[in-house]
Amino acid sequence: MTVRLGFLGAGFIADHHAGMLALSGADAVVAAVFDPDPDRAAAFASRYSSVAVSSETELFDASDAVYVCTWTSEHPRLVAEAARRALPVFCEKPLAVGLDQAVDLARVATAAGIVNQVGLVLRDSPALLLLRSMMDDPADGDVLTVVFRDDQYLPVRGVYKSSWRSDVARAGAGTLLEHSIHDLDLLEWLMGPAVAVSARTRHHHRLVGIEDVAGVHLEFATGASAHLVSVWHDVLGRPSQRRIEVFRQRAWYCLTGDVFGPVSWSRTTVGELAAADDEGAADHSGQWTSGVAAEPESLEGDALVAELRRRGVALRFPDAGFVEAVASGTAATPGVVDALRAHVVADAAYRSAADGGRWLDIPAGVPLTS
Repeated sequence: MTVRLGFLGAGFIADHHAGMLALSGADAVVAAVFDPDPDRAAAFASRYSSVAVSSETELFDASDAVYVCTWTSEHPRLVAEAARRALPVFCEKPLAVGLDQAVDLARVATAAGIVNQVGLVLRDSPALLLLRSMMDDPADGDVLTVVFRDDQYLPVRGVYKSSWRSDVARAGAGTLLEHSIHDLDLLEWLMGPAVAVSARTRHHHRLVGIEDVAGVHLEFATGASAHLVSVWHDVLGRPSQRRIEVFRQRAWYCLTGDVFGPVSWSRTTVGELAAADDEGAADHSGQWTSGVAAEPESLEGDALVAELRRRGVALRFPDAGFVEAVASGTAATPGVVDALRAHVVADAAYRSAADGGRWLDIPAGVPLTS
């Protein structure tokens, strides 16, 4: 069936999702849009041959499934209304302004049994899928550490025009929650569960409760670590950029474009490693007896996509995946439970920052049960 989609919110991120739906060829139409700014709603409706409605009620009535693309504080209320109506929902990230509200949202959506998906779309990025596939290869040895930088100009201006992100009541917090919730999710998606965190934040733009610099040090159950720096600056000519460096015992990977790359890497091919402790068991204190340093390699664009196909890694449009899940009544991914886990990590990071960067344990799993 052709799925009728309703868009709650007509800003930058709603436009992104509607555009991706059109590009993907998903069997869906944008049936209705509602935004508190009627001019913005009308412009959105014109771009996607849709109808700008005058109330949320009209939008819910006209839709088979809804996209929640409002400011963050509205997410729980609108997801709850979708759940009450048994409507599938795609909710933008973050789920809510804080962990307690995110837990409530996840419980409501889960209890209702509705199809739900969250806008953690970078899990479907070709460049990040290649990076994850490379990290699954045991031949490169243990993951030692990841260095992750994420920077963007303050999104109250420019193409984002998200003036609400300067208001802590609507946004909840700044760069770590509103932008780098993606990054916290990706780090566990790539490396497994994080178990401890130390974080510091800064407020250079003097927006109350809205940090513009966050430094987060994570330790993982594997023994690896990660160092995330998230920053909102005022360099308006610079696009939003992520750079991820992964250091393993015998390899280095570097992602500098978070959709189509490039992804670069360098490896050392080892001939022999002689290592033994007093009991004769192998350890990591030995010496390389021979080794060959391979030339760095790099892939991007079509060549990167071809490599994913060679590796048997499936590609999809996240928005098309949501439409398919709605049409078939199957589970969508990533869902609210996946997104809730990122909130658990973010909450621990903010608590650490409030305590001067003290190391804190990160609770395991997600708090869906009381």
